[in-house]
Amino acid sequence: MATVSYPVVSHFLTVQGEGAWTGHAAYFIRLAGCDVGCPWCDTKESWSVDAHPVLTVAELTSFARSSAAKIVVVTGGEPAMHDLSSLTTGLASAGCKIHLETSGAYALTGAFDWVTMSPKKYMPPVKSVYADTNELKVVVSHKSDFEWAELHRALCREDVTLMLQPEWDSPHMLKPIVEYVKQNPDWIISLQTQKYLNIP
Repeated sequence: MATVSYPVVSHFLTVQGEGAWTGHAAYFIRLAGCDVGCPWCDTKESWSVDAHPVLTVAELTSFARSSAAKIVVVTGGEPAMHDLSSLTTGLASAGCKIHLETSGAYALTGAFDWVTMSPKKYMPPVKSVYADTNELKVVVSHKSDFEWAELHRALCREDVTLMLQPEWDSPHMLKPIVEYVKQNPDWIISLQTQKYLNIP
């Protein structure tokens, strides 16, 4: 397992800024590589696999273990492009709770305690991911995204946590999201609080 490596954009201790676990301390492992190509992506530096160093499972596990956080968030890029089995095995052996942030564009590998899927129109999710999704987080930049959100909700488990998140550069959607949640209270508003807090 120690010889398995992953391209890593960054890894750091922070506070989860989005979704159902907002406000919890978390160790983030941001893997390189993404071909989904969202034009409003705020981590475009993560798209290239070859532009970043590789770290072994043993190194990443050691970093996560040395932090005070109980949660490790594997994100990207699109982390599911990689076989994550070795990484999740290593992190689990260190007693970490492992969260995944994915667009759902690829079938999942590895074992996770929490899976957040944020579907993208540029490369929609594969069917197998829906059953493993704990949190459906839909980024809203246009009124048509509410219909998009409901389409994916219908494919998820009944106990899925439903989040609507305004796209950062679309402040005009804040009021429509608030009104939508008032009329559809199964949905919860997610904000990118890390940007308000000025943390990574």
